[in-house]
Amino acid sequence: MSKTLTEIAQQLKAANKKVQLIYAFNGTGKTRLSRAFKQEIDPKPEGDDVPSSELADKKILYYSAFTEDLFYWDNDLGRGANPTLKIQPNAFTTWVLEEQGQDQSITTTFQRYTSDKLTPHFSADFSSVSFSFTRGNNQPEPYIKISKGEESNFIWSVFNALLEQVIAELNIAEAAERSTDVFNNLSYVFVDDPVSSLDENHLIELAVNLASLIKSSQSELKFIVTTHSPLFYNVLFNELGNKTCYLLERFEDGGFALTEKHGDSNQSFSYHLHLKQTIEQAIADNKVERYHFTLLRNLYEKTASFLGYPKWSELLPDDRQLYLNRIIQFTSHSTLSNEAVAEPTPAEKATVKLLLDHLKKNYGFWQKTKP
Repeated sequence: MSKTLTEIAQQLKAANKKVQLIYAFNGTGKTRLSRAFKQEIDPKPEGDDVPSSELADKKILYYSAFTEDLFYWDNDLGRGANPTLKIQPNAFTTWVLEEQGQDQSITTTFQRYTSDKLTPHFSADFSSVSFSFTRGNNQPEPYIKISKGEESNFIWSVFNALLEQVIAELNIAEAAERSTDVFNNLSYVFVDDPVSSLDENHLIELAVNLASLIKSSQSELKFIVTTHSPLFYNVLFNELGNKTCYLLERFEDGGFALTEKHGDSNQSFSYHLHLKQTIEQAIADNKVERYHFTLLRNLYEKTASFLGYPKWSELLPDDRQLYLNRIIQFTSHSTLSNEAVAEPTPAEKATVKLLLDHLKKNYGFWQKTKP
């Protein structure tokens, strides 16, 4: 039965787990879930339209698209001004930059994920930041506007500096011995997809660093991480112990489901496994239709691509390769709509089962075994 995002947020809260890792395809509702969860953990008082901006009042720290909205470009180049990334006043950046002076730590993290030649320059009052790029001759370019991906990396670097401080302070068991009490009310950190425009090497590095931060937390602080990236999910899955993993789904009726999954993305929710399970269910229910040939071809294509075969047809049984190739091609790509019959023949249904069994048996699909 489908649920609302509020009900999904309540499910996450009720689970009361140290680390909860959620995979969801883009557009499913991860960012909206972060807002629903924030409202569940730290609701606005009745009749209060403006939440408190005091850091000490916060019960949840979250990174999402809404975090990025705190940063915006001043593009009034007609005045001859340098492109500048403005920082809207907020409790988090004020504490990190003005009170803790973490600008150098932010720069180090940012350059780790981009380039050591791309340097941010904070204004004296930390209300804005400009960027320069140093060429091989050590001559810096005039201030530049960075890409959207680099901008996302910079904002994550600011959040990362804050997260490091939060964990370090809360790891001091005695509240009276902490250097600040502004984090004492924090109970959750919600991280929503911090991987925009990262290449695979930097994506893995970010996942490892985030997992290390989470593992270093010795307090009661709880973490929820969502992502659309199978690679990011897999690294976190393997780096983090004692976590609970989910797949977030959205249905056509507008409802949602949060299903617990066991295993990394290759075992839990990769698209090729979704295709495989869909075809298997159709065979089990004797409801194979012509579109299942299209799904079967897609599954063969993805398997061939992963294994490095130049043609998906090379995975077909050797003795009937040409014939079965023609069957799949005709059934999945036929344009003769006036001659097509929706219901496949018994022989065609048997072909779907034969080809799926052949793929599973011969090309490394993991087989469940009874204990």
